Amino acid sequence: MGNFFISVTDLAGLLDSNRHPLLYDVRKPQAYAESGKTIPGAVWRDHTQTHSWAREIPAGSLVVVYCVHGHEVSQGAGKALRELGLDARVLDGGFEAWCTSRGATVPAPKPEKT
Repeated sequence: MGNFFISVTDLAGLLDSNRHPLLYDVRKPQAYAESGKTIPGAVWRDHTQTHSWAREIPAGSLVVVYCVHGHEVSQGAGKALRELGLDARVLDGGFEAWCTSRGATVPAPKPEKT
């Protein structure tokens, strides 16, 4: 299952490749709403319900999760996904690092209920 963290550079490379990971924005609802933006292709999911929404993830998928800074929230979700046998990574530095490196963002859709 490789490293637990993935760098902004490595994620950007994957997003431009044919091995596009499943990308989950697990920021707390308030942080997600206040930001108003997300990484293209990301889907917001409630980090407190990881075991519930993890069922939608096909086996063998590469999964990347991120929160604001890449600390407790996304690491907890990543750990839960790995415990379920998924190849999950945490974006090192979170959404903040992505934005600092001028990674692409899109307007954040209203969160889906999980």
